[in-house]
Amino acid sequence: MMTQTMTQTMPVPVISDLPVAPDMTEIVELTPLAAEKLRGIMQEKNLTTHGLRVFIAGGGCSGFQYGMAFENQMEEGDMVFESRGVRLYVDQASAMYLEGANVDYVDSLMGGGFRIENPNAVSTCSCGQSFNAGAGDGAQAGHSHEHAHASGGGCGCGHH
Repeated sequence: MMTQTMTQTMPVPVISDLPVAPDMTEIVELTPLAAEKLRGIMQEKNLTTHGLRVFIAGGGCSGFQYGMAFENQMEEGDMVFESRGVRLYVDQASAMYLEGANVDYVDSLMGGGFRIENPNAVSTCSCGQSFNAGAGDGAQAGHSHEHAHASGGGCGCGHH
């Protein structure tokens, strides 16, 4: 008696097919305006299957700097959740510094852009891109995420 084994090739899931854990707490929350702007950018750039990675990296004039990047694949250890219809990815090292943070979109006469309001920041630079998480944390505790280079190293605001 012969047995036949069938091998079925399963398609690799795209990021939009991956489930969001229903019990996952929103580590970072988007304001309604930030979510609207992000969805618009993602639509305009044809990134509708992507999510937004929010992370921190060592550097900047206050010790850490914020970073955001569009992602189409999850990395090991990522926390994945949804805020106002936008899928967000936060790595474990960044999560402890970003828990409770809000991403907002600010539009002013001096220009607009995304701003992170972080309750864990002990102090921030006036540029809003760099923060200090408290005594002893310094840049050595920062997360060296592969996307950190996109920020250019320091915040470059000149407010050191």
